[in-house]
Amino acid sequence: MNRRSEPIEPERAADGRADGGASRRRGAALEDALLDAAWDVLLEHGYPGFTYEAVAARAGTSRPVLYRRWPQRDDLLLATLTRFWRPIEVPDTGSLRDDAIGFLRNANADRAGMITLMSVQLEDYFRATGTSLGELRDTLVPPGLPTAFETIVARAVERGELPDVPRSSRVVNLPLDLLRHDMLMTMRAVPEESMAEIVDEAWLPLLGSSGASPAPDARRPPVRPRPSGAGHSGEAT
Repeated sequence: MNRRSEPIEPERAADGRADGGASRRRGAALEDALLDAAWDVLLEHGYPGFTYEAVAARAGTSRPVLYRRWPQRDDLLLATLTRFWRPIEVPDTGSLRDDAIGFLRNANADRAGMITLMSVQLEDYFRATGTSLGELRDTLVPPGLPTAFETIVARAVERGELPDVPRSSRVVNLPLDLLRHDMLMTMRAVPEESMAEIVDEAWLPLLGSSGASPAPDARRPPVRPRPSGAGHSGEAT
């Protein structure tokens, strides 16, 4: 994640003059280059050092180039975090247990560094805005998508691994909540054995499942994954 941004060539204003620093690139390519520079500044200096001046200097551009796109510093911050907030893949192995552990592995690999960044580098942001990590996480998640574990449980119900009964959101999403807790407490990736314990000793017993796949004749006919959650989750850790 820690790489240097390339300086950006001056962007030309409508009258043909260089405006002191954006780029010959235009549109999305230009914004990506600016956000790459912003990400580098955030990683190195945290929220206190995340200023228009620092980002403009890293990008080799001028502050007006940033102001035109992101009028407030927090607009630039959210745009930067959104660019680097990638969906976590939701496995579809045909097994409730394997899907759950597989997703925790993916989240563990993808989000451990981001959790550290958000909780340490953005501590001053949360203090200044009166918000929390959970509220920022909700801002970054695309609205309307099922959570990863809602998708995993729905698939298990469709396969006949679980009975089709109401379940609270807290129970369904427990594995990711426990993974986040371990990440925040240790500020590092969670060991493999801990992820297995979360699923086998805490979650599956609450669901009333042993984790074993049903016999072939007990399975329901296969169904197409729901388009809104197919393959990926907007899950924010």
